[in-house]
Parts: sequence; structure tokens; C-alpha cells
Amino acid sequence: MGRGVPGPESDVDCLLVVDPLPDGRIPRVTEFSAVEDTLAHRLDDLRTKGLFVELSPVFKTPGEVQRGSPLMLDMVDDALVLFDRDEFFARQMADLRERLEALGARRVWVGNTWYWDLKPDYQPGEIFDI
Repeated sequence: MGRGVPGPESDVDCLLVVDPLPDGRIPRVTEFSAVEDTLAHRLDDLRTKGLFVELSPVFKTPGEVQRGSPLMLDMVDDALVLFDRDEFFARQMADLRERLEALGARRVWVGNTWYWDLKPDYQPGEIFDI
């Protein structure tokens, strides 16, 4: 899955929703190193064919996904789900999509990058939830 703006330094972002997970990014990445070691020769094969593939894993517990993060905003449109036990992630994305639509939120593209206008009719001092 791509956004249509691949480049020589493009990577594959992988969200892994796992429970339990250790606290902190470093312990989570350390646990994933065995997976990367297993895939290393396959990724090297792709590189010899001129395809740069670098994995960029992001680890979240189900509770962290439910609490949300800016990363989830981009996943509303860009995520390609490979496995979704009990449609947990699909439900989270549908809920976020509904909240964004209710706010009138939109992703604004500027060249090959973008920003989110989460509430176009925002008034100073107004408080809203995503």
C-alpha cells in the first residue's frame, strides 16, 4: 500500500496491535528484531532487484489504539489491513472516520506532503474531541 508518492527512501510502515507489550519503544523494537532477522534475506533479495524495502514497525496495545494518536489520522485513508482479528482495527478506523466527518475534518495536500485541518470552522477558545 502506498500513498502514490514513493521515493528511494520509502519504507513500509507496519502497525502491530499486540497485547501484552512491554512498556517503551526500545523494548518493543527489541522483541521485533527476531522478525526482522527472519525477513532479512528476503529484503536483501528485493534490494538486489532495485527495490528498497525497509520495515518501520509501530507497536500499540489495543488500549493505545483506542486512545488514539496522530498516526491514526493517516491510517483512516492509507491503511492496508493484512490481518484484523475480530475486526478490532476496522471498528476503530470506522469510529475515527465518523468523528472526523462530524467535525468536517479534511486532509490538505501541499505537494507530496499534507496536514490535517481537523475542524475548518474552529472558533478561538472552542474545545473539541477527536
